[in-house]
Amino acid sequence: MGQKVNPHGFRLGTLFTWSSRWYAQDKYYKNLLFEDIKLREALTLRLRSAGLSRIEIERSINKIDVIILVSRPGLVIGRGGTGLELLKKFVTDFLKRNGKRDNLKIELRVEPVKEPNLDAHIIASNIAEQLTKRLPHKRVVNQAIERIMGAGAKGVKIMLSGRIAGAEISRREKFQKGTVPLSTIREEIDFSKIPSLTKSGYIGVKVWVAKGERKPL
Repeated sequence: MGQKVNPHGFRLGTLFTWSSRWYAQDKYYKNLLFEDIKLREALTLRLRSAGLSRIEIERSINKIDVIILVSRPGLVIGRGGTGLELLKKFVTDFLKRNGKRDNLKIELRVEPVKEPNLDAHIIASNIAEQLTKRLPHKRVVNQAIERIMGAGAKGVKIMLSGRIAGAEISRREKFQKGTVPLSTIREEIDFSKIPSLTKSGYIGVKVWVAKGERKPL
């Protein structure tokens, strides 16, 4: 079962909580969900250079809290907070353009990622970016594994699939070090998948990082 189920979704409510936290009636639910998806896509493109990990969204009646976790918060906040003000204006304009609500109060919080080398999304993004630059895939993955294990991970698994190194026939390559018990619910496993657009086509990058057992929420 561990190979078929998303490790994060498998542990929702036990070790992890939802990235969107709000309640809406049936007729509003799909619009707010679609708005969350589009906002995350827009912020992901804008904050790519800051080492974006994830975006959490909390909603109340007339307020929305956007929590942004990045590895380089200084790039987002900017000198004297100017970057944060520009980002807040960007989010405000985006929500008004999509939702057409004028009385919505928006709060932005930028939080640093404690250990970027244990964050699966940041790791997968770095690998995908280096593959796009046509660096040798084995060297890129092995260096990433060494950094992850050096940061204190219990185990790591990285899988590449597609036309690796520009090969004519697509294939799948798996790299693993340590133990990654996917079926153990109390095991904290961070997971992410990101495509790398190379000249030969897409190469899928999947990263599993086992951080050890953790108490349930």
